[in-house]
Order: sequence, then C-alpha cells, then structure tokens
Amino acid sequence: MSAEAATISAAPAPTLGRRQVHAVAACYFVASFAALGLPPYLTSILPELGDPTAHWAGLLYIVPTVFGGLAAPLWGRLADRYGRKRLLLRAQLGLALSFLLAGAADSLPTFTAALVLQGILGGTFAATNGYLAAGLDGTRLSWALTLMQGSARAALVAAPIVVGTLSPWLSPHRQYALLALLPLGAAAMLLALPEPRESVVVLEKPLAERRMTQRGAEPVAVAPPVTAQRRLLRELYVFEFAFVFSTVISFPYLIALLGDRISGISPVVSGSLFALPHLCYLLFAAPVHSAFRNRPRLGIALGFAAVAAGLAGHAVAGSLITFTAVRLLLGAGLTLGLVGLSLLAADAVQGRSPGRMFGTLEFVSKGGAVAAGVVAALGNSAFGPTAPVLAGTAVALITVAAAVHALFSHP
Repeated sequence: MSAEAATISAAPAPTLGRRQVHAVAACYFVASFAALGLPPYLTSILPELGDPTAHWAGLLYIVPTVFGGLAAPLWGRLADRYGRKRLLLRAQLGLALSFLLAGAADSLPTFTAALVLQGILGGTFAATNGYLAAGLDGTRLSWALTLMQGSARAALVAAPIVVGTLSPWLSPHRQYALLALLPLGAAAMLLALPEPRESVVVLEKPLAERRMTQRGAEPVAVAPPVTAQRRLLRELYVFEFAFVFSTVISFPYLIALLGDRISGISPVVSGSLFALPHLCYLLFAAPVHSAFRNRPRLGIALGFAAVAAGLAGHAVAGSLITFTAVRLLLGAGLTLGLVGLSLLAADAVQGRSPGRMFGTLEFVSKGGAVAAGVVAALGNSAFGPTAPVLAGTAVALITVAAAVHALFSHP
C-alpha cells in the first residue's frame, strides 16, 4: 500500500494454515470444473431441448454470469453477517442443485431456469475469497487469492477436455447431473474446515504523521486513511472490470479467428492455443507473485501493456508460429494482471468486511465479462472475428495509461 494509506494492526493472527488453504483451492477447482467445462458444449446441448440450430447458445452462455453478478453483493453481505463458512457451503450446495436440475431438464425453459439458479445460488468466487480474507492477511492472503485464480485456470484448461472425452458415452447435457457430484464433494470437504476467526482491525494514523507528532512537530500533510482506502478500492474495481473485459473479449470467437487465418487447423491445435495463456498462469504465477508482491500497480500496468500487445498481435497473426507467440504474450499479460489484482485486493480488504467487498468485486468482474461478450458478439457480426480483439486492445491501452498514473501516484 502507499505511504498515504493507514497502518493496520490486527489481532489475533491469521487462523487458516497452508493445508486448509489448499483444501479451499481444491473445492474451488471442482466448483469451477462444471461451471467452466460445460458451457462450450451448449451448441450440442440445445438441439436436444428443442433448439435445433442452437440459436440461444450465445444468450444462455452469459445467463449464469449475469445472475451471479447480480446476486454476489447480497451473498457477500450475508456472509459477513452469518459466517463465511456457512455461505461458502451454501454456494457449493446451490451449484449442485442447479446442475442436477440442468441435467434432468427436458425443455429449454427448464434448462434456462437451471442456469438462472446456477447464477443466483452459486457465487463461489465471492464466498471463497471472503472466507480466505477473514482468516488471512497481507502476503498470505494475496498468495491464497493467486492460488484460487490458478484453480480456476486449471479447471478452464482441463474441464472442456474431460467433458469432450466423456461425450461418446454420456451427452454433455446429462453430464450436468454427473458433475453435480463435484460441488457436493466440495461441500463435504468444507465441513471439516474451521470458521475463520476474523481479526479485530484497528486503523491508526499514518506512520509519518505519528513520528512527526512524537517529535513535537506539525504532522505532515497526508490524505486521511479512509480516503486512501476508498481510492484504493476504486482502483481495484476499475482495473478488475477493464482486465476482465479486455481478456474475456477474445474468448468467444478465437476458434473462428484461427480457422479463418490458418487453413486446416485441427480442433486439438485450436484448443491448445486457447489454453496456452492459462497454462502460462499456472506455470509462472508463483514467481510473478514473489517479484511483484510489494509493487502490485507495476504488475497491473505491465499486465495491461502485454494484454494490449498480445491482442493487437491477434489482429495480424497469420500462422501457427505467430499465433503461438501472441498467445504467449497474452499469457504474460494475464499472469501479471491477475497476480497484480490479487495483491491489490489483499491490500484493499484490510479494514473492510471481506464478504461485502468480494461480493462487489464479483459483481464488477461479471459485469466486465458480460460487457465483453456483448461487444464481441456485436463486433463479430458487424466486422468479423478480428473486431473483438481490436476492441480489447483499445480498452487495454486506455487502462495502461490509468495504471501508470496510479503507479506514479503511489510511490
């Protein structure tokens, strides 16, 4: 945090150990597995439900995201009031119920209702991060948040492959019911974990002001702690929205862009190129966290710059080698940006109710994803598959300037 931010003292010490954090990460992985692995197969699910051309696939793809974002702030506040473990269990059980309903659905309206319930009753992002923030702080919290992102990236890579492998024996539609066992198993694992004992947070005067006062001199002119914390929170929300928008916007039409630029490309190669940035995160998140743990804004600024360069490269790449290079560049930006945002979130939550903050953060993140999907669809329809990556490039470039300004405003 900056010199202007409040010094924070807390007691008692963090209550979650390494083994418990890893258990939470495993639960987050299995919750993400079905939620991320099955939506890419909507075009094969919907014909079974009376939509032969899968006309509604694009809209249904974002239904859980929209309702998840709308419900997240409420669940976060309830977690602060009634207990983070209890609300984390609720999220896992809510996912299991919605997956069972989706797997049993025999009509498009019933399936749509199941996706709505998935969004409303899920919310594992806010619930998981609120649970961790109540039992960890500082570097331990930022690393735990980085680990949760790794769990989601691992699910994003592995789940579509597993669902595709099982498809000859069980249709993706019915796999919803099978994969409901995963959040049920996660809920059983969470029962063994403790309710984190929340620290008592005390906001003190800035260190420079206290030293000057002790010497009998006039205090230095610094922003009030509350003002500094509010500014930090605004930065976090703006960067989160812009980062999600600029990265997610390339997802929906990447396969179409690859097929348009590289003739005869196989589905395996296309899928591997899609997964490459997420693999970069899994490989390099730990060293990036160590390198930037005291400089989150620098990591965010570099991340947006790499995302902008990587997306711009997608617009001109025309071979397997060049696409591999720009996907790796995008992976570097993804890793720097996500780790920087985790570090910034760990700073911002100090002195705040974690459920409420992470619920709002999930709302902002889901808003970025929905906006990206809408802009990608409109841009692709009007100008082709290159338009989404150019739109993402523009947003990333604009945010680079904001991130650099924030960097120099917080020495």
